[in-house]
Amino acid sequence: MSQLERLVQLGVPALADRTAEEFRRLGADLPDRPDAVLAVHPSLVPASALTPLLARSGKPGFVVEDLTDLDRFVPVPTVEIPDRPLYLITEPDRGDDLRNWSPHEAVPELAARGRSPLTISEGISWLLQQPDRLEPNFCFMCPASRKTNDRGRLDARTPAIWISGGTGRDGRDRRDAPKVGWCWAGNRHTWLGFGSTTGRLSDPAHRPAS
Repeated sequence: MSQLERLVQLGVPALADRTAEEFRRLGADLPDRPDAVLAVHPSLVPASALTPLLARSGKPGFVVEDLTDLDRFVPVPTVEIPDRPLYLITEPDRGDDLRNWSPHEAVPELAARGRSPLTISEGISWLLQQPDRLEPNFCFMCPASRKTNDRGRLDARTPAIWISGGTGRDGRDRRDAPKVGWCWAGNRHTWLGFGSTTGRLSDPAHRPAS
């Protein structure tokens, strides 16, 4: 499938410690659907390692300096991702109409629409295939990924992907680069929607996961 080849060209097999042929076999049984995007499971390649493969204006993606624990953000209990290295997310959407909503407000609304929020790995995977989906003032959070603190409570941060303005610790050289950062779960941002999907396909029989 063309999406599988794009990941090969981007160098994902090396990050997964696989040869190109071994990597191709991981997704060879998945259907080639125009409404679906190939997602990389974080157990195959963690989100922090995928991020530099993002690109915009000739600049690679990066993780903000105060998100060194990005790979400890895991799917929330209400989201089940397929237990396989590569799988499909169907009909991904940025949730543009939910800009200026907080994660606390948007997640129930997505559920009411029959949609499931994206994990940060799914959001990055989507942009690896369709980098033009990241636009100024039309970026998105990935509220399906959260971290649990030492007391078993949810960390207040929600991962998000947007475009660096080249200010502060980002540095001027990173202006216009894709940026993986975080926002407080109770805060609203006018430029951030909420990435979501209608479902997750894990095998050639097309059985969906939530």
